[in-house]
Amino acid sequence: MPNFFDLCLELIQETDPAKKCQESKKLYAKLQQDTPQQLLFTPLAHVQSIEDAGRPEHPQLVPPLEVPKRSMATVAGHASLIHALAHIEFNAINLALDACYRFQDMPKEYYFDWMQVAAEEAYHFELLDNHLATLGYRYGDFSAHNGLWEMAYKTEHSLLARMGMIPRLLEARGIDAIPVMQTKLEQLRDSEAIRILDIIHQDEIKHVSYGDKWFKHLCQINNLDVETTYFSLMQQFNAPKIRGNFNRADRKKAGFSDSELDHLIALTKDNHEKKSSSPHSSNI
Repeated sequence: MPNFFDLCLELIQETDPAKKCQESKKLYAKLQQDTPQQLLFTPLAHVQSIEDAGRPEHPQLVPPLEVPKRSMATVAGHASLIHALAHIEFNAINLALDACYRFQDMPKEYYFDWMQVAAEEAYHFELLDNHLATLGYRYGDFSAHNGLWEMAYKTEHSLLARMGMIPRLLEARGIDAIPVMQTKLEQLRDSEAIRILDIIHQDEIKHVSYGDKWFKHLCQINNLDVETTYFSLMQQFNAPKIRGNFNRADRKKAGFSDSELDHLIALTKDNHEKKSSSPHSSNI
């Protein structure tokens, strides 16, 4: 009988995007069958540290500031935006699988949640990669960065940190960013990409809410204050600078409190003021 945690590791290590997507969806379907004969949930004797998850040879990974910026007025620029979204979704498959593989002492509900996320992120990647093909490109044709997995690697020792810094911080930015991207795509008259992002946006709220649920669960059993712990982790892990465009209503649906959102907005203002006062800043 296969062990769920072994299967998750195999999927993390899988380098072929199509197979990773297909098999992630199959594993979630098997989990949903909910029969004792389907899967073992026996913790493994050794959990591997994974510095780099399985991915294809391309895209070339570069530091975030070295990812080229292209004009949306060109087909290549249009395609590069879709490619960047596909890259996020591909990484998100690995993140969800690693959340299952790495932390093996959680309630069954936890694994149902994150395998659902893995399956839905696989679906999102397929939608975006197929749409990218209509523009004459495929996943891997543009360079990308590895920021999401780098944060996963930094938080591999702590589920509390993982839930706080991945779904509740980095992935929550998708809730803010998707409406902005849809505005850009309206200008490009890309109705199909807008439709895909509608699907991703609604799922993203749910995925962040799963991170919120398990973050708060861990805070509760460890007698930790949710808000204090969250902002302490942001400082500890040198989280990316907070920037604006907060989707307050949808972040609240995902579990954020008004107090947390006010705090995040205050950090945004602080960062903006520091940037404006810098001798290297520009008003252009």
